[in-house]
Amino acid sequence: MPEYRYDHLHLRSPDPNATAHFFEAMFGAEVKRDIYPPGTLYPGQMRVRMKVGGQTVLIAPPHPHEQTGSAPGFPHYGLEHFGLTVDNLDAAVAELRAKGAEIAVGPVMRSPGLYLAFVRGPEGVMVELVQR
Repeated sequence: MPEYRYDHLHLRSPDPNATAHFFEAMFGAEVKRDIYPPGTLYPGQMRVRMKVGGQTVLIAPPHPHEQTGSAPGFPHYGLEHFGLTVDNLDAAVAELRAKGAEIAVGPVMRSPGLYLAFVRGPEGVMVELVQR
């Protein structure tokens, strides 16, 4: 069985910078901001990566090709997705498919050095598998 390790939590925000400011102010998050380069999913938009409680949290802008729904009321089931690192993405996807998992996206090379797939879980929760 592949070894799964935590990689990141992913938030989607209409204003990633404002969301990052909240986490900086409220929780002392260490935030790195840059711009998504050409050839990525969000070229020219702000890219935010932060450390909160020692964990990596990515904040993405609205999806460029699909309408982003409003956040559900609290409490609710689910979150956008969380990421797990795996050494061999193809083997992990094959094993998950054999177990009946729905592979919603990929495997796909999203950018150089970032090979990924998404698995659809209960209540629509997405799990991203990342091979770096």
